[in-house]
Amino acid sequence: MSKRIIRFGIIGCGLMGKEFASAASRWCHLIDLDFVPRIVAVCDPNPAAVTWFSENVDTVETSYSDYKELLKDDTVEAIYCAVPHHLHGEIYVDIIKSRKHLLGEKPFGVDYETNIKIKEALNSNPDLIVRCSSEFPFFPGAYQIYQWVKDKRFGKIIDVEVGFWHSSDLDPNKHINWKRQIDTNGEYGCMGDLGMHVLHLPLRFGWKPGNIRALLSKVISERPDKEDKMVPCETWDNAILACEVKQEEQNFPMTLSMKRIAPGHSNTWFINIHGTKFSAKFSTKNPKELSSLPYNPGESQAWHVEDTTHMSAYKSITGAIFEFGFSDSILQMWAAFCDELVNKENMKQSFYCATPDEAEGSHKIFSAALESNHTGRTIQIDWGN
Repeated sequence: MSKRIIRFGIIGCGLMGKEFASAASRWCHLIDLDFVPRIVAVCDPNPAAVTWFSENVDTVETSYSDYKELLKDDTVEAIYCAVPHHLHGEIYVDIIKSRKHLLGEKPFGVDYETNIKIKEALNSNPDLIVRCSSEFPFFPGAYQIYQWVKDKRFGKIIDVEVGFWHSSDLDPNKHINWKRQIDTNGEYGCMGDLGMHVLHLPLRFGWKPGNIRALLSKVISERPDKEDKMVPCETWDNAILACEVKQEEQNFPMTLSMKRIAPGHSNTWFINIHGTKFSAKFSTKNPKELSSLPYNPGESQAWHVEDTTHMSAYKSITGAIFEFGFSDSILQMWAAFCDELVNKENMKQSFYCATPDEAEGSHKIFSAALESNHTGRTIQIDWGN
């Protein structure tokens, strides 16, 4: 099969840039796709980060320290950008104006005002594919729940809980990083860093909160810097958002939970949906396990627990009996992005990456959460429709 080659540039050669390089190198794991990404250019002001790509990715043709020079390269068709939040506004807008497709890291702007500027640039270039990174819904258990919601299996929704808990920051001796500083991370704190993962599926389902009551907490007030001097941690560690979803056919409570300090957890993403006809729950804590509870009036209420197969959105060579992991979810997300870039509305399956509209929705929720936490009140959210 002749495959369409998509020439990618990477801006930001840190952890997630390397994950993309790994995904691109594993493309042969995917079956029956007519496209393949090729990383041809990289950019990072840190020479060591660029060197890693030069030494490990043999498709790289050019490297830069200034992203604007990379954007002048007309042979680069699409960009993956993974930079601190305060840089999103300038760099994402410049990428879009350069007429290159973009998969960018969340939250698509350090604040709501910046997010709107990115959306305005995209409105002037509507033919570009611009998406936000969010890989967890591509786990087989999450993907199955997506299908169940799409098929309207749940009946009347009773309640929903979605969360992302990350515990590497429980250690008070961990050195401070840019995510602890408002100047670089923004005031959202953990919400900006983790929240799009939590909101991708609810917003895709159309579950837009009409109001929100937020409880934000700073667990560790200071951390050592590179010189082991104690400096203040300015951003929120944990966020619990109690929301009310109001739709024409039903209303239900939804809890959104984002924690950078969650004892005993390490990158645990989960979704629980309870309904009158069907309930389901999945967590990456036990990534093969999917629980469901079908219910008919008068019958017993019993959870069914099954091991999922390896099957996600795109078929792979991996046997169905083997475990699915984080790297697999990233590979699936990249397949969805490339599929949409090449095939547009004729994607090989229906689940696409998080959209700029969904990223804007997350900003509305985070901004309302900040106001709620500050005032102690329940804040209404205006969705403009």
